Amino acid sequence: MNILTPFQKRKTARVDSEIFSVSRRDFLKNSGLLTGGLILGVSFFSCDNKGKKLATLAPNVYLSIASDGKVTIVAHRSEMGQGIRTSLPLIIADEMGADWNKVEIIQAEGDEKKYGNQNTDGSFSVRMFYKPMREAGAIARLLLLRAAAKEWQVDVTKLDTQNGQVIQLGSSRKKDFGDLVHTALSLPVPKVSEIKLKDRQHFNMIGKETPIIDLHDIVTGKAVFGIDAIVEGMKIAVIKRCPVVGGSVKSVNDRKALAVPGVVKVITIKGAGLPATLSRPLSGVAVIAENTWAAIKARDLLEVEWELGPNAGYDSAKQIEELKQTVAQEGTLRRKRGDFNAAKGNAKKVIEHTYIAPYLAHATIEPPCALAIVKNGSCEVWACTQNPQGARDAVAKELGIGAENVKMNVTLIGGGFGRKSKPDFILEAAILAKESGMPIKVQWTREDDIRHDYYHAMSVQRIVATIDSQNKLSGWAHHIANPSISATEDQAVVQPSDGELMLGASDFPYNVPAINIATHDAKAHLRIGWLRSVRNIPQVFAAATMLDEIAEARGLDAVANALELLGEDRHITFEQELIKTTYPNYGEKIEDYPWETSRMKKVIERVAKESGWGKSMPAGSALGFAAHKSFLTYVACVVEVKVSHDKKISIPNVYYAVDCGLAVNVDRIKSQFEGGAQFSASFALKSTITVKNGEVEQSNFDGYQIIRMPDSPKQIHVYILDSDAKPTGVGEPPVPPFTPALCNAIYAATGKRIYTLPIDLTV
Repeated sequence: MNILTPFQKRKTARVDSEIFSVSRRDFLKNSGLLTGGLILGVSFFSCDNKGKKLATLAPNVYLSIASDGKVTIVAHRSEMGQGIRTSLPLIIADEMGADWNKVEIIQAEGDEKKYGNQNTDGSFSVRMFYKPMREAGAIARLLLLRAAAKEWQVDVTKLDTQNGQVIQLGSSRKKDFGDLVHTALSLPVPKVSEIKLKDRQHFNMIGKETPIIDLHDIVTGKAVFGIDAIVEGMKIAVIKRCPVVGGSVKSVNDRKALAVPGVVKVITIKGAGLPATLSRPLSGVAVIAENTWAAIKARDLLEVEWELGPNAGYDSAKQIEELKQTVAQEGTLRRKRGDFNAAKGNAKKVIEHTYIAPYLAHATIEPPCALAIVKNGSCEVWACTQNPQGARDAVAKELGIGAENVKMNVTLIGGGFGRKSKPDFILEAAILAKESGMPIKVQWTREDDIRHDYYHAMSVQRIVATIDSQNKLSGWAHHIANPSISATEDQAVVQPSDGELMLGASDFPYNVPAINIATHDAKAHLRIGWLRSVRNIPQVFAAATMLDEIAEARGLDAVANALELLGEDRHITFEQELIKTTYPNYGEKIEDYPWETSRMKKVIERVAKESGWGKSMPAGSALGFAAHKSFLTYVACVVEVKVSHDKKISIPNVYYAVDCGLAVNVDRIKSQFEGGAQFSASFALKSTITVKNGEVEQSNFDGYQIIRMPDSPKQIHVYILDSDAKPTGVGEPPVPPFTPALCNAIYAATGKRIYTLPIDLTV
């Protein structure tokens, strides 16, 4: 079995749309809103290369215009701070010419038939829906223009929309959207073929800075996250889970737990066993109580005997040592260009290093939590989920009911990073609600979160680079061993999938005559999942730090080295060099989103300029550089470090240059990169998960550390290149180049190369 990351699951087909009028009854049924006025359903569907419609869904997004001028948009993606509840609706509003102050956005429940793809993962929301959202806004605009033209008896080409009104060009005549609703209802909805999208210079919001709509409620404590969901009669559940993945409950003594005041019930959850799976809970024993405190105190008093299973002896440090020996072998060749052995044999210099990165946890600031009610053959859930449809289907399967009998309410998400695309915590709530007959909120503690995550897999990599007699990089061999995400579903999988491999390994873009990319067996002993930027984290750490070392060996600075190795301006495809491997290209066709060396060069040149690359630095201070394309976005990064005499690292400045195509919401792009630098700093400097006797050794932020304010980057400068290209992803691209840029800066400041994460200058 080959489990695909989110960008691989999607078909490489065009997403298109059609818009149609919706009855008030249908809107109420599907959105739960009370409204009058004009209601449009926006249905996204896929087309093949010939334009043939592959599937039609009910409306993904509802757009209504009330008689008071208020515009309501139903957002179908999950909001976790990335601003998608703002960025997608603002595309519609801008194209319509709506007054943003009169736009209300409500969250869609999880329902594939109503809303299409809602899986908010893989940095593809804006990329996938930019064009359909613009078309939806343009159709609404044209309908309103036609309504005004009918009322005023003028040519529609003499009209435009602006700030929630239709205006007549060359006159003072204008009319609010709400005043045109009645006439618009009598008109047919325009077809996509009839619209003309706005010219870019007429945008009022797209390409500018728009604060997230939830900002006020978040900072004032009014926003509803998963942890805030409450219903009458709700009980709290916490769960004592098996400490070893794949283990099960042998016996339980709950006498002391039941004696704690406020405890209602103790229930055993059978769990998944092995394989651990991405869609089942772990085995454990749940305490249901009137409040969280009673539940936690009682859980501590549970006496549980575990059947620990085959992972009981697992030791992550030992596996790393084993994998270091493994990657020294030939491995399974996955990409080949030229003759690497010949390049090595003829080399003037050979550089070889092994790079190690540990397991990582998501450590979302809001731990997983979900509330469920099960009664009369139906289930209603409130959860902080990135994948409401996947969770809905999993709950339906677990409870043995139809998906149509599961209602999945999506709250705001206090940090996701891929963790909350998994439904295990939601299933726990549904199981316990059914067994107890009560509304149950399952609340994970920080200890639960750290010890029972879907971990980002450890990695051991060996890179061999050869430099020939002409001082050219002549060969590149990259050997990779890490437990695969796919192994969580199928224990027989011991090598990375094509999708994992393309994240900083098989997509090596440089113009080197001989390239070997090879993978090696690595068995999974934990639940493995995707984390923000996925395998780009360790693979780019290895590749980009090696490139810095190559630059030094060639007598070039790192920026000049990268620009030379990118070669002439061209579009790169990798397929012809792949061996029994595909290049998923983040779910998009390479022809639609080619790898363009010219765009990468431009971000490199821009970051070098803005950072003052090459300038003189005080002793103990230096700049480091790295660049990488991920999630179809080109990013170059320069990190400035200062290393004190006692080897304490500080990061005064980080510089990013970004080409993400047309920048839809500059405010959110900058915020994503600012947060991405902090996120990456944790992994580079602090974070590690280790396993002994099958159990995760860390349990809270004292052991699994994340960056704190004194150590975090102080100033983060983000430069977005102007572009008319298609929008690409921005949630994950800040992460990959940061760590190698930091490591390269540390070397420039101290003379110490970094081959193991997290960074420790004392060894």
